[in-house]
Amino acid sequence: MSVLDTALTELHPIERRVDTLLLQESESSKLIFAIESQLSDTKVKAASWAYYVAHLHAKYECPVVLLVVCSDLGTAKWARGPHKIGLDDWPSLTLTPIVYAPDNVPVITDLAEAAEDLALTVFSALTHRRSPMVADILEVLAEALDTTDTETAGYFAEFTEVGLGNTPARKMWRNLMSSLTRTYQSEYAQMIRAEGRAEGRAEGETRALLLVLERRGVEVLEADRERIQACTDTAVLEGWLDRALDAISMKDVFADDGEEAEAV
Repeated sequence: MSVLDTALTELHPIERRVDTLLLQESESSKLIFAIESQLSDTKVKAASWAYYVAHLHAKYECPVVLLVVCSDLGTAKWARGPHKIGLDDWPSLTLTPIVYAPDNVPVITDLAEAAEDLALTVFSALTHRRSPMVADILEVLAEALDTTDTETAGYFAEFTEVGLGNTPARKMWRNLMSSLTRTYQSEYAQMIRAEGRAEGRAEGETRALLLVLERRGVEVLEADRERIQACTDTAVLEGWLDRALDAISMKDVFADDGEEAEAV
């Protein structure tokens, strides 16, 4: 898989309700890839996947491939399904995702190999994000980004940050990105950072947080919005913004404030 293809196929983002949603088009066909990062097994999430696939198939009238990225084998075993909706002996819908996990994605620490397949290297980082080897993977990925164009590198850089979730690996990645002389910022990331510079730090963090929640499709109740807008502590706002990058509900955003996060 690649972000840009120089042949007859073009790959580009189309929605943000799921973690990542890509549409691949050629002269004769099109195909949707819905990519989700999964930290634990939950029946609620399986139902959401079924909705995503059915909705996208109806909306775009083309095949949909669900790809789930897991960093532990227990979750991966559950994610592979099959997930059935309907009667046990006569399901109306059976969902069988493609699952990337530590057992089927290699650890990539060689620069030539990483540069040859950036997408696989990103998935290597995401599936092994809790492994001691993740630092080596991220370092070689950061170097490999220099071998492609800025737009493609920016997409992979942001995809990696979001996919790493709230793990120490995300901090490693941010440190690597901040140390590079070449800046990889997608239009989406630039817009978020611009809000902070233009409005003052606290107000900018508030606007950025609400923007991320909107783009992620997270339901924000009026009480949640008031709570966010009333906060002037930049450290708290930064924590909420960090968690919002892979949140599926406001409980995930406010999790460290005494609210129980939803499994994703």
